[in-house]
Amino acid sequence: MIRVVIAEDQGMLLGALRSLLNMEDDIEVVGIGKNGEEAVALVHELQPDICIMDIEMPVKTGLDAAEALQDEACKIIILTTFARPGYFERARKAGVRGYLLKDNPIEELVGAIRDIMKGKRIYAPELVDFVYEMDSENPLTDRESQVLELVAEGKTTKEIASTLFLSAGTVRNYISTILEKLQVSNRIEAIARVKEKGWNK
Repeated sequence: MIRVVIAEDQGMLLGALRSLLNMEDDIEVVGIGKNGEEAVALVHELQPDICIMDIEMPVKTGLDAAEALQDEACKIIILTTFARPGYFERARKAGVRGYLLKDNPIEELVGAIRDIMKGKRIYAPELVDFVYEMDSENPLTDRESQVLELVAEGKTTKEIASTLFLSAGTVRNYISTILEKLQVSNRIEAIARVKEKGWNK
């Protein structure tokens, strides 16, 4: 029997998932929680085979919980509405075995649970296109990343220059190089691109 814990902050979905999974002959839902903190506690207490979690939950997100459970034997499946590259990369780095979307049929989740128990990793087809992109390296140097971080904090060119002991002209050159490397046209797009790729971790 595959023992499962589910963490989901939407009560109706939580109940539906529990009922549907319990209808399977080889799956038993042994615990349910409404946030990431409860998920971590349930995994420690019940030692399930699988923990299925949403991402955006109160107290502790599913990704925070997945990172906290990285060293546990329990296999983590993220079940979310968000097909975001940044989320997906963070989940992969946390060792998540499955990343599935909520609008897919329950049969896909059931199949994924069984496949993951056999040692496979299951990612929603919609996310596969992101994998190659996310495996690419951050093109920015440490100093360029530092400059962009200060831009993201809302600092002016003059303030960045003062913080990093550079001239304002040098800072402008750095920003110009950053925009070129990231293939964006302004600072806001640069910040968004780095965040989307997960390069700001």
